[in-house]
Amino acid sequence: MAWFKKTRKPMAASTKEKPSRVPEGLWVKCPGCSQAIYNKDLVTTLNVCPKCGHHFRLGAVERLRMLFDGPWTEYDKDLVSTDPLSFTDTKPYRARLKAGMENTGLKDAVIVASGAVDGIETMVAAMEYEFIGGSMGVVVGEKIARAIERAIDARLPVVIVCCSGGARMMEGALSLMQMAKICAALARLDRARLPYIAVLTDPTTGGVTASFAMLGDLNVAEPKALIGFAGPRIIEQTIRQKLPEGFQRSEFLLEKGMLDLVVDRREMKAAIANALRFMGAAPAPACQSEAASP
Repeated sequence: MAWFKKTRKPMAASTKEKPSRVPEGLWVKCPGCSQAIYNKDLVTTLNVCPKCGHHFRLGAVERLRMLFDGPWTEYDKDLVSTDPLSFTDTKPYRARLKAGMENTGLKDAVIVASGAVDGIETMVAAMEYEFIGGSMGVVVGEKIARAIERAIDARLPVVIVCCSGGARMMEGALSLMQMAKICAALARLDRARLPYIAVLTDPTTGGVTASFAMLGDLNVAEPKALIGFAGPRIIEQTIRQKLPEGFQRSEFLLEKGMLDLVVDRREMKAAIANALRFMGAAPAPACQSEAASP
């Protein structure tokens, strides 16, 4: 049976080469259409799949870069939680905070900054999901409340980009108090007749949805973002019924009147700027000095 065997000439040791491998992290598989996307191409489309329009999650810094025309001024970036309850579950809360800081380079789950959005000076708060699920603790509530107060003093509109799993259980009732604190600040913003736009992204759930995420003069969401209070599986198990197709997605909420607009991320900046102009926001002064962004 020797004629079925293929004989190969031995290669010299100097000519042997290791098989080439594609470096990890260069390509991303789209969950929507299974298309393989080159990472650099994904960056140019603001992390939106060019084939099916699936919106990948975007970090807080990238959100600010997407919305602001250029440099921005960040506020209260050194605020850090003090672990008021000395909380421990599977690991200490302080360890979770440390891991979140190392993973994101942030001190907590929100960045607050002011800058020009298509020429309109705006106060923006962008939440970071990679920091303990974007959960809202005392620091997040304090930073957003301070941002609103600064906006009132400077007569600026406010935009909050929501991306959160809800209130941070490691801080107990103190985290729930942030819902009331931010809502009270937004009420003062409303009395000052200044615009507030809420941008809901995937996911926006829990106490964030139950408070400031749904209080915008304009509530805008990205396509197919998960928006709700409790998760769909919990609701199904509670009511023992099958939920309708697309339940708790932004298109479903738009149909039911819970949202005003669903906007593609690539058009979000223009949509926000047009809405701010419609609501009477003034353009930034041309002589305003620029501040360096991170």
